[in-house]
Amino acid sequence: MILCDIGNSFLHFYYHGKVWRESKDNLSVKDSKEIIIFISVNEELTKTLLYSHASCFDLTPFLSLDTNYKGLGVDRIAACKAIKDGVIVDAGSAITIDVMQQGIHLGGYILPGIAQYKKVLGLIPILDCEMNLGVSVDTFPQNTRDAVSFGMLKSILLMIENTSKSKKIYFTGGDGKFLSRFFVNCIYDELLVFKGMQKVITEEITSKGIVL
Repeated sequence: MILCDIGNSFLHFYYHGKVWRESKDNLSVKDSKEIIIFISVNEELTKTLLYSHASCFDLTPFLSLDTNYKGLGVDRIAACKAIKDGVIVDAGSAITIDVMQQGIHLGGYILPGIAQYKKVLGLIPILDCEMNLGVSVDTFPQNTRDAVSFGMLKSILLMIENTSKSKKIYFTGGDGKFLSRFFVNCIYDELLVFKGMQKVITEEITSKGIVL
């Protein structure tokens, strides 16, 4: 059984403790005989997977969460299923922040991902520069590159800090490890979405005798 989280840009896979990502143009799993259990936020990439692999199972109908949030992405639901209490930060193409309390989803919000900040600022020629991710967030910048980088990074960090307060923060996603460096009461877990998927498989499929 291979787990697959289809994101906005890549297909992320988990199998026997190994995690990797692939683009739609180079899917190695097409040669696998394992069933692929997937969730997806990208219809085009989903079609690519279904076309490339004969045995796929969509886990989406089995995912649910105690929340008033309308339109919560299936990837966010999966990550939240893995955490009973805490703030979940999934830092990928977009940065999603969700708050869980006693198994209830209190709500969440979305920020542009780090790469998206650069694209937006790049529309202004004078601000089209490489981000300095090593910029100090404790002192005022003294040049344009650092000013742009500081504004991007500090805005993300302050939003997370203001949301988390005393709650533990769980980081995941491509930029999650980088962002986790700025916080003490946190954990970086690249498997968070997959852990949520596995929990759903156990509780909603395996335990009920559903054969995949």
